[in-house]
Amino acid sequence: MLRSYALNRVLQSLVTLVLVSLVVFAGLRALPGDPAIALAGAEADDAAIEEVRRTYLLDEPVHVQYLSWIGRALQGDLGESAQTGLPIGEIILSRIPVTLELALLSLLFAALIGLTTGVIAAVRRGGPLDWLGNGVSLFGLSIPNFWLGLMCVLVFAVGLGWLPASGFVPFTESPLGNLERLIMPAFVLGSGLAAVLMRQMRSSMLDALSADYVRTARAKGAGEFRVVAVHGLRNSLITVLTILGLQLGTLISGAVVTEQIFVLPGFGKLMVDAVFTRDYPVIQAAVLISAAGYIVVNLLVDLLYSVVDPRIRVSGGAA
Repeated sequence: MLRSYALNRVLQSLVTLVLVSLVVFAGLRALPGDPAIALAGAEADDAAIEEVRRTYLLDEPVHVQYLSWIGRALQGDLGESAQTGLPIGEIILSRIPVTLELALLSLLFAALIGLTTGVIAAVRRGGPLDWLGNGVSLFGLSIPNFWLGLMCVLVFAVGLGWLPASGFVPFTESPLGNLERLIMPAFVLGSGLAAVLMRQMRSSMLDALSADYVRTARAKGAGEFRVVAVHGLRNSLITVLTILGLQLGTLISGAVVTEQIFVLPGFGKLMVDAVFTRDYPVIQAAVLISAAGYIVVNLLVDLLYSVVDPRIRVSGGAA
């Protein structure tokens, strides 16, 4: 049953990825203007423009262009940057580790803060801790990333001088320097997600703690810690996992802004720079990689459902 459920989800993800690739390809082709002129530059002569057409197969039918692009992408060849001439695959591989590290630190921060405060607020419903947790979560939801990032730079970098204002140091070169430059961006990026997780965790825990099986466990003499951690928390994680999967898109879009503020050479900044320079091959590849990452993470979340709640894989496998 688990194998059938996993196979079903994988097939759905593959179909979604194909549709996304079509949308990405068609979307760039639908932009106003001649892409050959945009790639060659406004000052280019007719010969240079025709050379660009041949290089990027712009003189071929659209379906031939798509099949050529997706075929090379499946082989790991994402083409070359129109601005630098460097292989796009190498450019993305050099940028992704920065964004992945930022995203993982943000997720860690959001999970630790959001889940912990959500459980405490549910257990202490109506008390001071509940009011405090709800107030902090509303604050996190209301503050835009760009404003919070600028305020962090102003207070902790310019005012107090505790942390560097921008830049990036690889972890292999200096673990401490790496952490110093990522702690503020991770806090900024994870604050909104932490607020969402807190409110969702509180709501799910309140539903779980009022269920019949929890009352039965308490009637049998189970301790409060066991009731909360085993019976309440596990059954609340289904909804939280859904939120984590859906919030990945927000995390990626937030990383674009955060990396610009803190001048991090990550994947988000690469996309912004490619848009400003009208580097269409990089934009096309970057959007495809982003969509593929989003789909893969949601697939992993779906598969994790079956571990947390076996009822899901039973119904999914039977569908």
